[in-house]
Amino acid sequence: MDRGRTITITKDELEGQVKTPFPPTNVHACEVSDTYVVLSWTEPEPRGREPLTFYVERSLAGKSSWELASLDMVVNSPRFPVFDLVKGKQYCFRVRSINKYGVSDPSEPSEPISLGKPQAVPAPAHSVLAIRDRDTSVLLQWQEPKEKDDILGYYLYYSEAGKQDWKTVNNKPITKTRFIVHGLKTRREYVFRVKSVSRAGNSSYSEESVPILVKAAICVPSAPSAIALLLCTGSEMVLGWRAPTYNGGDPVRGYYLDQVEKGMKTWREVNIKPAKERQCRVCNLSSGHFYQFRVFAANVAGVGKPSEASEAFLCEKWTMPEPGCTYDLEFREVRNNSLVLLWAAPLYEGQSPVTGYLLEISQGDQSDDWTALNAEPISDTHYKVSGLQAGQTYRLRVSAVNEAGVGCASLPSEPVTAQTKPGTKNIETGVDNDGFIFLSYESDEMNDDSKFLWSKNYTEAIDAGRARTETKKNRSILTFTNPSEEDLGLYTVEMSDNANLSSSYDFTAEDLERLKELSWQVRNPLIALKSGWQVEVSEKGDVRLWLQTESLSNAAELRLIFNDREITSTPHRKINFDKTKGLVEILFDQLSQEDEGSYTAQLRDGRAKNQFTLVFVDQKFRETLALADANRHDHQRKSGPYFQEYLSWKINEDCELIIQCKVTNTNKDTSLKWFKDGMEVTQVVYEQSSGVSSLTISQVTKKEAGSYRAVVSDKRGEDVSTLDLLDNEYDNLLQQLSKQCALSAGPLSIQSTAEGFKLYSSLKYYISYLKNSWHFKEKRIDEEARTKTGSSMQKVWIEIFNPTENDKGKYTLEMFDGEETHKRYLDLSGQAFADALLEYQRLKQVAIAEKNRAKVTKGLPDVVAIMEGKSLCLTCFIEGDPAPEIFWLHNDREIVDQAQFTITKEPKCSSITVNNVKMENSGKYSIFVRNKYGSETVDVTVSVYKHGEKPPANAVEMG
Repeated sequence: MDRGRTITITKDELEGQVKTPFPPTNVHACEVSDTYVVLSWTEPEPRGREPLTFYVERSLAGKSSWELASLDMVVNSPRFPVFDLVKGKQYCFRVRSINKYGVSDPSEPSEPISLGKPQAVPAPAHSVLAIRDRDTSVLLQWQEPKEKDDILGYYLYYSEAGKQDWKTVNNKPITKTRFIVHGLKTRREYVFRVKSVSRAGNSSYSEESVPILVKAAICVPSAPSAIALLLCTGSEMVLGWRAPTYNGGDPVRGYYLDQVEKGMKTWREVNIKPAKERQCRVCNLSSGHFYQFRVFAANVAGVGKPSEASEAFLCEKWTMPEPGCTYDLEFREVRNNSLVLLWAAPLYEGQSPVTGYLLEISQGDQSDDWTALNAEPISDTHYKVSGLQAGQTYRLRVSAVNEAGVGCASLPSEPVTAQTKPGTKNIETGVDNDGFIFLSYESDEMNDDSKFLWSKNYTEAIDAGRARTETKKNRSILTFTNPSEEDLGLYTVEMSDNANLSSSYDFTAEDLERLKELSWQVRNPLIALKSGWQVEVSEKGDVRLWLQTESLSNAAELRLIFNDREITSTPHRKINFDKTKGLVEILFDQLSQEDEGSYTAQLRDGRAKNQFTLVFVDQKFRETLALADANRHDHQRKSGPYFQEYLSWKINEDCELIIQCKVTNTNKDTSLKWFKDGMEVTQVVYEQSSGVSSLTISQVTKKEAGSYRAVVSDKRGEDVSTLDLLDNEYDNLLQQLSKQCALSAGPLSIQSTAEGFKLYSSLKYYISYLKNSWHFKEKRIDEEARTKTGSSMQKVWIEIFNPTENDKGKYTLEMFDGEETHKRYLDLSGQAFADALLEYQRLKQVAIAEKNRAKVTKGLPDVVAIMEGKSLCLTCFIEGDPAPEIFWLHNDREIVDQAQFTITKEPKCSSITVNNVKMENSGKYSIFVRNKYGSETVDVTVSVYKHGEKPPANAVEMG
């Protein structure tokens, strides 16, 4: 029964991409002893980034019941010792791979293994030989070791010669002793080595092979094709043909031609010496007879197979008026969307000269559907075909034209695929280090015999007097001697042994002008500038003039010209020249008026030179001089206590004016004093630890305008800071204060009064500089009988008298601080308006009642004194509508006795007279008035004293 460990797979892993591992391969015993067996296997390729572990299972040979041999252990490497085996029994083993996603299927079982004498690892292979095969492959052969019975196969390894960067060729052992290694890079040198594999393990490495250059092996060329009759005179024929598709790895050195008369079986040689071109004149033919021909191509490896026999050509003198066939069609510069076709003019022109050529194209390698490429004949024997589809195959053919008409079409070209091959290079232009203009072309596919062939317009040779060519490694350079308009035109280049490697460049007048300019720059180089003249002033007041160029050699020279005369270093002016950094600098310890002028640095380094001028005059010089003097003074100032931050002002969020400064470099003896308009200010706060000193003004008024001055001093020195809060600066302060006041304004609120509504906004405080206006329904409210605006230190308002339903709507308060307008809004409508109107009506009624209620306005003092026996008259004034009722009381009782008391009651006045005052008349007297709106009581205390006594001190003496 198959035993294994359960692997838990999460839901996320099931929903994701499950990557269970592949099983191992090649499970075998690499070591066998009397007590144990060491197993080895080949790890599979991992799926994902998770490392692999393994389970080892065993079974008796011939049985199907498997159990864990690793005792529930996970094995971390592809080797594992197995104990607890029984001698004399044979066992088979298999292995499973494990990763985070699960457990693989089991490997193929090993061969039966039993305990016994330990097996030894095999001897390595030897005599490793690498043989040329193709441009990206090598045939590898080796010899087996003498003891080869236990060998299961071989592992192969390769590395680029000299790098020792070994890579494995095969994942499974190769059982044969030869193998083609693919995927190599053309024209790179490689070395190879081999390991033997047995059940006991792998051998050591064999000796390295001799280095081999990867390129195709040389063999005879393939057969030529497309034999065509180019001319016939009646006794002679001129034949042409297409070159072999494959040259065998070596250029074709010549062609051999055989002929046979139609009806005959024996072929006979036409030429003993090979024809160098792809055409041949055959003589001594019989007019009126038919002949067939075949062609052989030959290279250094020998003569290849013959072409197919041509059609039977009639030997008869040509007399047709049209030209014969063009021939020798070849492709150049095959790219994804274009190619160039070359052809040879017909040998037979007809009865008039050839005036041009017509081209046709067919899509596919067999189609007879031909489409014209040019409507009008062209005179050249080359043509660039554009607008092709990448990856599509095409064939082309060409017909010559003369006055008589269009001649016969050439044989179709070989099929060609519109495709830019990897590594395809184009002609490049440039200027060399000596200033010569050049065209260059590079090829990665070169043999020892490869040559670069340059031409103009594909056929014209390059004039050696106007340009020279040279080859450096895999690059060819065409250098112009003295380029001019005579050198303009289409330049082409191709490889002598591979015409497919070709390119062209149209050298135009614009190219010539551009490259001539670059040539002049190379021959007359300028020292490149990194940074032009700069002017710097240090904190101490020193002035530095400097510029920087590219790095210069030790032979570089500098001349400094100041106002047309050369200058050098002096105690007042130091000149430095760092050639490595290309740095030129002039240092002034104290700039003066005599230093105003122009400074020119003239530099020369070999052929390169340049000069750079600084015009250091007028405003630029004056500003630098002023800054240097200021920095020097500031540096001296900082030798003692000084202002790190001068007097300045700000408005905080509480609309307070803060004037502050900050001093530094102080000590316990340092004094800091403030003055305003010459008078010392004592309300200043100074924090010695931070150096910050400040004056806080909670409410700004006109008296804050003025000139402020702060002085910090001790025995080391003194520094002064001033701040003028006058004119524009004071206006700016008011503007900032107004802005902050406006920002502090709360939302619009409503207060009902007896007169109407009062809309208001509360501020930190209000100043008149802050201009405000009120708007109702986006229209400004002007002063009128029903409205009145007002303000206080902390509030801005508008009063609306006698409000009605027409006053319902949106109200806006606009506050202009001199720069910005700040707005507050109140939507007085709906329930808010109804509540406010109801409260107004209530307060109005209360005000009416208060106005008309009965009240005592004046007349009675708090305490009066009267001498016994005299008369006392108390009078007071009364208001109220309707006229109030009047009652006088003595000790809270109404006075009704008219003998001693006389009471008068008028609408606005009432009095009481006490005749012949007695002691018992002392006490509290009250007047009580009332009407329908209310009542009021006023009290007066009467003190009666005897004759000769003094009245109370707090009483008003009467009588």
